[in-house]
Amino acid sequence: MVDLLIIMLERVGTIIAVAFILTRLRFFKNLVQHDKLDNKQELTAILFFGLFGIAGTYLGVAFNTDTLNFNSVTAELAKDEALANSRVIGVVVAGLLGGYRLGIGAGLIAGLHRMTLGGFTGIACGISTIIAGIVASFFYRKGKNVKPLVAFGIGALAEAAQMGLILLISKPFEKAFTLVEVIGIPMILANGIGAALFLLIVHNVISDQEKVTALQAQKTLRIANQTLGYLRKGMNNATAAAVCNILYRELQPSAVALTDKTHIVAHVGIADDHHKENSPIQTVETKEVIQSGKLSVVNEGTIHCENKKCPLGAAVIAPLIRRGETIGTLKLYYPSKKSITDINIELISGLSSLLSNQLEIAETDHAYQLAKEAEINALQAQISPHFLFNSMNIIVSLIRTNPDQARKLLTSLSYFLRQNVTGTTATKVSLEQELSHVRSYLEIIEARFVDKLTIQYELANNLSTQMIPPFTLQPIVENAIHHGINDMEKGSIIKVTVGDLANEIEIKVADNGKGIDPERIQQLGNEQMESETGTGVGLYNVNRRLIMTFGEQAALKIESEIGKGTTISFRIPKLEVNR
Repeated sequence: MVDLLIIMLERVGTIIAVAFILTRLRFFKNLVQHDKLDNKQELTAILFFGLFGIAGTYLGVAFNTDTLNFNSVTAELAKDEALANSRVIGVVVAGLLGGYRLGIGAGLIAGLHRMTLGGFTGIACGISTIIAGIVASFFYRKGKNVKPLVAFGIGALAEAAQMGLILLISKPFEKAFTLVEVIGIPMILANGIGAALFLLIVHNVISDQEKVTALQAQKTLRIANQTLGYLRKGMNNATAAAVCNILYRELQPSAVALTDKTHIVAHVGIADDHHKENSPIQTVETKEVIQSGKLSVVNEGTIHCENKKCPLGAAVIAPLIRRGETIGTLKLYYPSKKSITDINIELISGLSSLLSNQLEIAETDHAYQLAKEAEINALQAQISPHFLFNSMNIIVSLIRTNPDQARKLLTSLSYFLRQNVTGTTATKVSLEQELSHVRSYLEIIEARFVDKLTIQYELANNLSTQMIPPFTLQPIVENAIHHGINDMEKGSIIKVTVGDLANEIEIKVADNGKGIDPERIQQLGNEQMESETGTGVGLYNVNRRLIMTFGEQAALKIESEIGKGTTISFRIPKLEVNR
């Protein structure tokens, strides 16, 4: 018994050595990295483990129950011979890793083969092999996280079941009993150990795959972090060259290139003497990828470079897709097609998607900026007729009563309108210019409120060169006049305060008018309000431009008390004008 156990362990060692080699092949790695196999992969796995079971049969030893001798396995066993073998190892591992389909499939191949060899235990051994695959499949777990100890138990249990079937089915019983007595324990132990070792090897393969995947994920994230700042600006010669240099350094191919639909945008690596930026795309395969929008792996014969001495070998060409349209390609060149692994292809496919997303984000950002600028310009232009409408009403009333004053006010209005025209093309003006704009407006307003309106200024020193969006103060002052103090007989006060708060400027416009209803305060600045004295868009426009320029923290703050007045304020960061 001990001698047989040693022989069996030697044969199991041979099987495990073969398993170690076979599990390093690409097809096996592809099998274990998928939780769910397609039909082709499933059939391949069944054949692999089934043939492995057959190999375990032939690596066994024939036992003669009459002479009690052990012989080598031949193509056919005598009637008084049986096998001590490791057939169930492959079948058990198939069931544990792939479930009932793989377990039964491998069991049928190995089991039916065993029946063809004959011997008085042929039927029992064949049936028990199929049962071993079924039993193992009950312990199948997705993710292939079955423990080796479980594999040992299933392998040993499968052999124990085989011994039981031999005693039940094989005749004569005396020979069956003698056989089980001699080979039972060695086979149970050897096959249990073999199944556990095989599973350990599979776990090692999975672990290696996970390490490779983790490294690739880490590399992809590193590339993403490095390239994000470039392609967010769009793809041009400078940004494309920077991205190509990053990919060339991280992935170490022969060369890296980025193209648009017609031209090479950047090329880094070998063959840069004739694959130059801004030159037309030379390879036919690149043009086909742009048309099809599908990744392509090409060799030297299909690159078709116009330069006959071009050193570029194989390449992976992946499309860059934005909003469903192929706008260019990412190309990585390698010495030969043998240098391109499935991992390379998967990584490059992922990188092309990453770069495509970055380009799409860049386009979205650009569109947002254009829309933002267009809205700001529209809001600024919208304010100009609002000012003109109210100012002209005042001047018209003065032409009949005080023509000289009307001429003076028309001069102020011309300056005021000139500032309006200048402001529609500027995103920011100095605080000094903005205050001059307000003063020119108030000169017109004071003509209406003779001896009734007092304007007060409280201005911090050294802030005149700070930058502010144009047309910010005047609509707030206009609101204070028309909606705050318009109905007051006398004692009307409007106070403009500019305060220095370290890194910020705080601007307040206060009046001592009638105040604003609390419900209306919630609407002011957040939506366009109907107004009897104007277009009703003044505060809304100012608030929108402040938020779009400086963020939500710059929004207008309105404090009001009925019968005592209103204060409208905002804070913006200090931005000094470049002189």
